[in-house]
Amino acid sequence: MIYAGSIVSLLVLIWVSLFTGVKDIAMRDVFAMNSDQLLVFTIARIPRAIALVLTGAGLSVAGFIMQQLSQNKFVSPTTAGSLEAAKMGILFSILLIPQASIGMKSVAALLFTLAANLLFMLMVRRVRFRSSVFIPLVGIMFGNILAAVSTFFAFKHGIVQNVQEWMIGDFSSVLQGQYESIYLILPAVVLAYIYADQFTIVGMGASFAKNLGISYSTIVNLGLFAVSLTVSVSVVTAGAIPFLGLIVPNMVSMMMGDNLRRTLPMTALAGSIFLLFCDILGRTIIFPYEIPIGLMVGVIGGIIFLFLILRRNR
Repeated sequence: MIYAGSIVSLLVLIWVSLFTGVKDIAMRDVFAMNSDQLLVFTIARIPRAIALVLTGAGLSVAGFIMQQLSQNKFVSPTTAGSLEAAKMGILFSILLIPQASIGMKSVAALLFTLAANLLFMLMVRRVRFRSSVFIPLVGIMFGNILAAVSTFFAFKHGIVQNVQEWMIGDFSSVLQGQYESIYLILPAVVLAYIYADQFTIVGMGASFAKNLGISYSTIVNLGLFAVSLTVSVSVVTAGAIPFLGLIVPNMVSMMMGDNLRRTLPMTALAGSIFLLFCDILGRTIIFPYEIPIGLMVGVIGGIIFLFLILRRNR
């Protein structure tokens, strides 16, 4: 029943997203040939809706994987330095190849994000004080260090404004021909579903996984690759979106448990629904102006994150 309701909610929000914006588009305009409304609908509205659905699903699943691998409910791309690493990769791709294409930026972001995730997992294993709050604090400090390094090089080369484009998530610039790398989230989510049982077992610890004949390091690296791919293409396409990979998996696991294979479809649906809702709210709350989705998700996600911390410490 919950899946049916979620699918209906997703379809309704997609419909609302397609027909929400400064350009007034009616259903009849979609079937009208050579109209300005049809052009806007196909070039901007449809790519935006697709990007929102895939980004919401991908980042939510990525957060769930990171929580399983780190054995910590408060670890996500936001609290592990992944977003900052992706932005650093984009920065250095611009510095080394000024005319770098979206594909080159995506590859650079992927490499930097994967390296940062591997380093974060290494730090997690070395930390003896395994508090549920302490580990994400380490990740936040790690991310701030990466952000400081990126800001230094951006300031040194006079491209601070360029870097700021990826600081706050914004789907208003998603257009046909500039967002297609977001489809790489699909194989990452499929990979996560195929290895869902292994991720769940690995989340119980290295010794437990090895006793069941599972290569702990292989599964961890596979999961980090899926996370890094998702984070890198989403940052390149729309910028950094905080808290999404943190709050959605926690809310879903509170309702359905921690079995990744059972909860992964719901996590993906909930992530898409939440991101679509925040985007529509940001486009209508001060219409005809638009609040970047990074700010909307940051405000709502921050409140939910505070609620989760207070609930955890009771």
